Amino acid sequence: MIDLLDIRYVRLGTRDLDAADRFAREVVGLELARVEGGARYYRSDDRDHTLVYFEGDPRDHTVGFELRDAATLEAAAAALSDQGFAVQHGSADANEQRRVLGSVSFADPTGNRIDLVERPHHSGRRHFPSRDAGVTGFSHVGLCSTDAPRDEAFWCGVLGARVSDRIGDAALLRIDPVHHKIALFPTTRSGVQHVNHQVAGIDDVMRAWYQLRERGVKIVFGPGRHPTSGAVFLYFEGPDGMVFEYSTGVRLIAPEDEAAYRPRQFPAVPSSFCMWGSLPDIAEFRK
Repeated sequence: MIDLLDIRYVRLGTRDLDAADRFAREVVGLELARVEGGARYYRSDDRDHTLVYFEGDPRDHTVGFELRDAATLEAAAAALSDQGFAVQHGSADANEQRRVLGSVSFADPTGNRIDLVERPHHSGRRHFPSRDAGVTGFSHVGLCSTDAPRDEAFWCGVLGARVSDRIGDAALLRIDPVHHKIALFPTTRSGVQHVNHQVAGIDDVMRAWYQLRERGVKIVFGPGRHPTSGAVFLYFEGPDGMVFEYSTGVRLIAPEDEAAYRPRQFPAVPSSFCMWGSLPDIAEFRK
């Protein structure tokens, strides 16, 4: 079984790179790390980068996950190939763009593009955000799923994720003690459904609610609190319809609790997404 260490980055295509850049810096509050070859790289913590916007199709999304070493990466590539997945080894240029020593890419059963990488770069510079949004780091993604039970079986059976909780057929998956690093939401398309950044506290969530409304940013869910992870959250819409989330206070499942932990099943109703009563303006959550 493939052992994912952590989520590393998300790469998003956009038709308007300048607008996406303003949003990443002025709204989300990320640090612009560099501009390179028609792409802009952003930091949210001590990693080299965690978000990339590049000129391209807004439906072109890739999520990167870190593996332990080169041997683990090659074993993962072989395991995926043996199961019929088309695996592509990263070229020197692709690895340089991602700031990794090695990589392989493939599509999950829905068609979501996934990079597996080894020895990704960290930055020797302290993270310096573009505004005081309280962001402490990139944490998870929501992924679209055209067959949630099938995709849950793939992510757990092949990639080693574990189910923390389910809302209807939507599985919240962990790869480390954090309640979830991947959330699979039933829909009719592939791609990233939302991008999450953690913030330092509830004050940052509430401050963002006021500040984003003043800027005219569309709030699509929250402020609220997830009964699954316990996180206080705020979702807002960015370029190309991509949804971003701030959250804080996410539940941790310690290694010593793994054996006894049992996923909870929540019904697919609004109160399963927010225990405070906020209603989502997000298609996959409304279902």
